[in-house]
Amino acid sequence: MGVCIFLQNILIVGAGNGGYALLKLIEQADYLQVTAIVDINDEAPGMIYAKQQNIPTYSEWKSLLSNDIQIIIDVTGRKEVFYELLQNRPATAVLIPGEIANLIVTLIEEKNKYIQIIDQKKALQELIFNSIEEGMIGINSQGIVNFFNKSAERMTSILVEDALGKHVADVISLSELPRIFETGKIELHKELTLESGTKIVTSRYPMVNEEGKRIGAFAVFKDISEVVRLAEEVTNLTEIQKMLEAIIYSSDDAISVVDEEGKGILINPAYTRITGFSEEEVIGKPATADISEGESIHLKVLQSKKPIRGVNLRVGKQEKDVIVNVAPIIVNNQLKGSVGVIHDMTEMRGLMKELDRARTIIRTLESTYSFEDIVGTSDEINLAIEQAKLAANVPITVLLRGEVGAGKDLFAHAIHGESGRSSYPFIRVNCSSLEEHLLERELFGYEEDGIKYPGKLEEAYKGTVFLDEVGELTKKTQAKLLQVLRDNIIIPIGATTPKQVDVRIIAASSLNLEKAMRDGTFREDFYFQLNRMPIYIPSLRQRKKDIPLLAERLLVKLNQEFGRNIEGFSEEALETLCLYDWPGNVRELENIISRSMIFLQSNERLVDEQHLPKSMLQLSQGEDEDSIAPLADQMDEMEKRVLAQALKICDGNKSQAAKKLSISLRSLYYKLEKHNLV
Repeated sequence: MGVCIFLQNILIVGAGNGGYALLKLIEQADYLQVTAIVDINDEAPGMIYAKQQNIPTYSEWKSLLSNDIQIIIDVTGRKEVFYELLQNRPATAVLIPGEIANLIVTLIEEKNKYIQIIDQKKALQELIFNSIEEGMIGINSQGIVNFFNKSAERMTSILVEDALGKHVADVISLSELPRIFETGKIELHKELTLESGTKIVTSRYPMVNEEGKRIGAFAVFKDISEVVRLAEEVTNLTEIQKMLEAIIYSSDDAISVVDEEGKGILINPAYTRITGFSEEEVIGKPATADISEGESIHLKVLQSKKPIRGVNLRVGKQEKDVIVNVAPIIVNNQLKGSVGVIHDMTEMRGLMKELDRARTIIRTLESTYSFEDIVGTSDEINLAIEQAKLAANVPITVLLRGEVGAGKDLFAHAIHGESGRSSYPFIRVNCSSLEEHLLERELFGYEEDGIKYPGKLEEAYKGTVFLDEVGELTKKTQAKLLQVLRDNIIIPIGATTPKQVDVRIIAASSLNLEKAMRDGTFREDFYFQLNRMPIYIPSLRQRKKDIPLLAERLLVKLNQEFGRNIEGFSEEALETLCLYDWPGNVRELENIISRSMIFLQSNERLVDEQHLPKSMLQLSQGEDEDSIAPLADQMDEMEKRVLAQALKICDGNKSQAAKKLSISLRSLYYKLEKHNLV
């Protein structure tokens, strides 16, 4: 979900060296604004600098405290000033002591330094990609071109800026990259003639992230017009040799030529660089001399008298992975030898891995949530937000109640982010995903063979642990967590000595915990300890007036993910979305919108009713006796209804639901995720 950033007004009390450093740092942030700086010394460095920048300066701060101030930073170093500010600050303002401010300065400087390093690496990678001879084109999962280097521009006669952001079919009409993404299969060295007339040999690869999910595809291609023409069309071997020498010695690809007996007669410097073999080791030697793994393609071509392209081999002393093209040399219908072109793939694959790694780091840095990410204007959601904001500023256990997919995770993140523990870890633990003994090891840690392995409650030191689906805990685990809530003490598995922990607990459950207490599956003392600050997150059907706003926000997020530019929804589509009951809540809404975007053509800019799933339309508009949905859609919808009914009967208890349905718990979780019911 995207982050909406509002301008934060800041009052700095103390204009010494610390206040001066903070003032200069805050000026660099687009979302922060210093409204005033206060110091009794009019000649303090921060006061002088503020006057130069036209920032208001004052000798006292009491008259400046208003609701327009969101952040007050005390850098006087005087405790009496801090406590006086604490007593007089507006209720909506956050007071940050100088020590914390200095820490923030240090952290921001480290973050900026890290981002600078990433930018430098990215720039270096782009320089490398634009310097290599091979053309490279990459697409995302929607077929949108997200990478197009200078060599690709040269070979296709299409400017980089004209290619990026467009569907690949609009850039290169014959491109097979969408098919590569769909099939997930590698295609090596296929010959193709571009619309510009350039003859290339191309290899196509699916791009797969660390989770094994396909996120796009890319192609690497080389202009082989001259080499192929010389190898296949020229009939005079002497002329071939003279012309090849000029091409071969200027090529970044390894090229080798053998005679009709398969003995080497010509290689270029790139060949020596890639294989490690000198002319003395190759010229006059059999064509198998450079092969470390696989068969000589030269010998195969000499036998068949036909070109062979796109063969994977390992060559040279370092056993490099290469792709080989070999064509016969025929003079007056007589075979005189063959010419081979070797493409080194080692460096390119390494660079792609580095690029994927950099993208992962950037996503991690950006994955934060706050109350601004909670979308809605309904009374129901506003009440939950106000309660959550109160909970954020009070060191108390919070219990989030609500249906699956209603946004309990988002609320937990936001509470942590606005609390005094926001600078420390936030760790989520799904209490329903692990068996009892594994969950206890995960939470409390364990000792084994004299080695101590800390659990999540220790790792989250001074931070927050979010216990999702706490209603699925066994009574034994409930008892252990009760000790944490009461005394801040844990005993690791296999240990005898208790440990103190400093952690805040935020719990969440979609179960009816009161009924679970009556049934004897949930401890009363644990319930009352958890329920000190209950917050109910309304379901989407309880706040349908928020659906248009939510849909627009999700569309912005999905446009960024898919590389699309969808402008909005038709009135009919919004009306249909508002009529649906949303058993999967906000999570299901995001899934429906993403599925709908898939059916939009490249020239369509609005999500219309026709793009929405047929099963949803039937539920929103009622059944049409004359229409029949596809069998697969009907089966999916029936399965979804059965699962929802089973969870309702079992009061959200997934273990009981799995037993009643006679399926494994693992199968149940798979089906719930499939239908956006988790």
